[in-house]
Amino acid sequence: MNTDVAARLGGWQQAWRLAAAAALGIPFWFSIAVVLPPGCVADTCSWFVTGDPLIAVGCLAALLWRRRFPFTVALTIAVVSAASALATGAALLALCSLATRRRPVEIGIVVLAYVTAAQFAAELYPIRTLPAPIWLQVALPALSAGIAVATGVAIDARRAEVRSLRDRADSAEREQAARAAQAQAMERNRIAREMHDVLAHRISLVAMQAGVLDHRGDLAAEENRTLIRGIADGSRQALEELRDVLGVLRADPDRPEPPQPTLDRIPELVADARSSGLDVTLTTTVTGTPPETVGRTGYRVVQEGLTNAAKHAPAADVHISVAGKPGDGLHISIRNSPAAAATTRPPASGFGLLGLAERITLAGGSLDHHPTPDHGYVLAAQLPWPRHDHGKSA
Repeated sequence: MNTDVAARLGGWQQAWRLAAAAALGIPFWFSIAVVLPPGCVADTCSWFVTGDPLIAVGCLAALLWRRRFPFTVALTIAVVSAASALATGAALLALCSLATRRRPVEIGIVVLAYVTAAQFAAELYPIRTLPAPIWLQVALPALSAGIAVATGVAIDARRAEVRSLRDRADSAEREQAARAAQAQAMERNRIAREMHDVLAHRISLVAMQAGVLDHRGDLAAEENRTLIRGIADGSRQALEELRDVLGVLRADPDRPEPPQPTLDRIPELVADARSSGLDVTLTTTVTGTPPETVGRTGYRVVQEGLTNAAKHAPAADVHISVAGKPGDGLHISIRNSPAAAATTRPPASGFGLLGLAERITLAGGSLDHHPTPDHGYVLAAQLPWPRHDHGKSA
């Protein structure tokens, strides 16, 4: 459809340019007619009403090939137009079209041929006027040729400017699309990392519960049922979270981002850990609501600490301390007591603490983790909480 439209537009442009060339030659033709002697047309000036228009029609027809053979067509019409006043418009259009190529040698040859041929045009008709100075006979055709050349050069400059603007617009559009795609990919990856932390925590709890069932033969029936329900619920939630991760990576850009947890969801983490068999103690002394980034990062610190405790020390006591206020920062500590390592551990990616350290660094905080003298382990994080923040809620 676009090709058909372009072809129709090209045909209309060709037609109106030929019509303009024909119309431009009419004033030159009439300027000859008004100075011819009375009765000349029917007698000695029959060429004026027969040959002159026929040559003009031939020149207009030759213009159809001016884009394929620009120099040849322009030179031919410039020479032939000396025998036809009506073909002057065609000669000027051919010269204008040639000038759009910006080749000085070709333009100079055609201009010279046009000006030279114009000196012989007056010999075709018995015009009775005072002889004009030679400079005027040269200046008039040279002026008209100069106007045609200047018009052609201006047209080409305008075309080049339009092409440049179009290229810049296309380039800007491509760059904008690339930036948008990159931003979408980065956002999807960020969301996937957030959900990966949740999934890793969930699977660690399931693995810990399964390990308890495997190594504890002295549990009561109700305790066994509780652990089995916990494994079933945790597995189901893990599958749902995995589906969410895959959905984010597969990527509808218009898909809304799932809500991200903050400090107010830490009690839920502790409750899940307790239901899985961990002995967790939580102490919270937080005044106000921290910024969204700080709250979300603090939640991830507690989540990673509980995940590592479930993996490496499932029978240990875990003590969580969360304290902070505006201007003093947010301080989080997860400490587990010494405990025998689990006989069977779930596979670990090895990037949990590395990713957490990167997250905290981006938030402007610091992370410390190391064994304690009593063979336990501590994970501590400090996050900035500006005093001027007005407690933007997550």
